[in-house]
Amino acid sequence: MRSKSEQYGKGQAILLLNIGQLLTVRAPSATGARRGRALSELGIIPDAAVLCLGGKIVSVGKTSDALKDPWIKKHLRRLIKIDCAGRVVLPGFVDSHTHPVFAAPRLLDFEKRISGATYAEIAEGGGGIRSSIRGVREATVSQLAARVLSTLTTFASHGTLSVEAKSGYGLSLESELKSLEAIRVAASQWSGTVVPTLLGAHVVPPEFGNRAADYVKLVCEQMIPRTAKSKLATCVDVFCDRGAFTEDQSVQILSAARKHGFLVRAHVSQLGRTSLERLLSLQPLSLDHLDFAEERDIAMLAKSATVATLVPGANYFLGLVDYPPARKLIDGGAAVALATDYNPGTSPTPSMTFILSLACTHMKMSPAEAITAATVNGAWAVGMAHRKGSIEPGKDADLAIFDVKDYREIAYWFGTNQCAQVIASGAFLPGS
Repeated sequence: MRSKSEQYGKGQAILLLNIGQLLTVRAPSATGARRGRALSELGIIPDAAVLCLGGKIVSVGKTSDALKDPWIKKHLRRLIKIDCAGRVVLPGFVDSHTHPVFAAPRLLDFEKRISGATYAEIAEGGGGIRSSIRGVREATVSQLAARVLSTLTTFASHGTLSVEAKSGYGLSLESELKSLEAIRVAASQWSGTVVPTLLGAHVVPPEFGNRAADYVKLVCEQMIPRTAKSKLATCVDVFCDRGAFTEDQSVQILSAARKHGFLVRAHVSQLGRTSLERLLSLQPLSLDHLDFAEERDIAMLAKSATVATLVPGANYFLGLVDYPPARKLIDGGAAVALATDYNPGTSPTPSMTFILSLACTHMKMSPAEAITAATVNGAWAVGMAHRKGSIEPGKDADLAIFDVKDYREIAYWFGTNQCAQVIASGAFLPGS
């Protein structure tokens, strides 16, 4: 039998000890994304220890048992030991919906909204998504990559170690490929994990005017094939909603993506209801927003493997009264994830803990449900549940240490960052 060192390579050997609450987020009964009661199963181990070797989790258990382990006793001197001093440790958050490739914040939109303008009115006046186009088109890959890397570093400081990153603010063949290249450059310089997503179908760019069909053709016949050839993305996304793309156009785009080997997902039912039946037939990893999901939509989601990803940060920043129907989705049997929707126009926050707070206070999710939705269900929403989202042997050593004594404090304390340290794939990230 091979030794632990031979099995897991020569990377950093890290032993976390004296963990007050270790949230493994491991549920013995769960075989897919968590639903119903399983969403509350955090698999908490008190006074716990975790051994990480070669970027992987090797063993999980009680501190007293770890210190008796023959292999640990033999190699104790060469292990990097972290005394967690009773703090809470959980899997690094998996933020399954972000838009990090942009050149500048949309401050004019912000002021207009404060003055009473709606999302639709701002878009009709030249603001919204289209207002970010010029900056992205004029920026270089290195400029965009620097911004993305800075954003990823900030994500990590808040405990997020896996990020789905979309293009979508260039909206031309050249600028969408440039945006994806910027994501690739930034990801190569970050120890966390990035899932790149082509969102060329964010809205129809101004130069196409009312010729949406022509732009859909460009996305399907040029943008998607070129992205596939360059291997710049894992997923393809589409904004299927009022003012963006119709259900027919969205199905056309995602069908083209499937033919080129991409995983698919969609923004849907944020501004008005779209029936989910045709989109679900394409087996998307995730359908996101879902503010206007109805009972029949929830019933369809409950029967599918598709995750319902909720992004309450957008509702908060837009000043909306209503939030996504998390309780109806959960109680109806759908698998729910949480994400920041980090973007310059409607949700400029990198903080998953703030999203947890919103989920609890405005969507009535319990702290346990919110943590599961932001970890293992987020991993299912990006196709990485085999590697991410829980603390168990064989998975990537992505760990976040929070300076709290009880996991419920993570959602309780809002507007502050309680994340004390992070480990991504077995490596300490700078600044953590």
